[in-house]
Amino acid sequence: MGSKPDVTFRSTDKKDLPLFAEWLLQPGVLVGFPMMDRREVEDAVRLWTHYIDKGLSITALYKKKPVGAANLYLHEVEKMAHQSLFVVILDEKYRGMGIGTLLLKEIIKLGLKRGLEILHLEVYDKNPAVRLYKRLGFKEYGRHARYLKDAEGNYYDKILMQMEIYTASEK
Repeated sequence: MGSKPDVTFRSTDKKDLPLFAEWLLQPGVLVGFPMMDRREVEDAVRLWTHYIDKGLSITALYKKKPVGAANLYLHEVEKMAHQSLFVVILDEKYRGMGIGTLLLKEIIKLGLKRGLEILHLEVYDKNPAVRLYKRLGFKEYGRHARYLKDAEGNYYDKILMQMEIYTASEK
């Protein structure tokens, strides 16, 4: 995939936060996240503020409109500062356009700038983004069977994936 001139990135601004809640509450999205309802989504969105303040969140813009975001959960404990969990959210109307791939590449760049060596993620087994993560080089290193149970009693495995980004950037 080449560059997409209509897609740009900037540091996330707190005025973007209501969009995150909107995206998380789109039909079917919460299957891929541990939150179950609006209150839990709003709590998660409030927590994102801390990472915005630290410059650890990126917003994707399509034709100058915010359509997705990614966030690093950087550790302040020195022994763990070489690695970080991250999260990506994309408005359903803009999926399948390559924006998620570009956003993920931007969060990898931010991780490299911050001196990270490893990025890891937690994703639920029915999330279609698993294919994207594998395609970009993330490897599964563990699985928590029946980790999540939704209101209807359905169970979801949590897949643990990671990528050594300092090695990937040298290729």
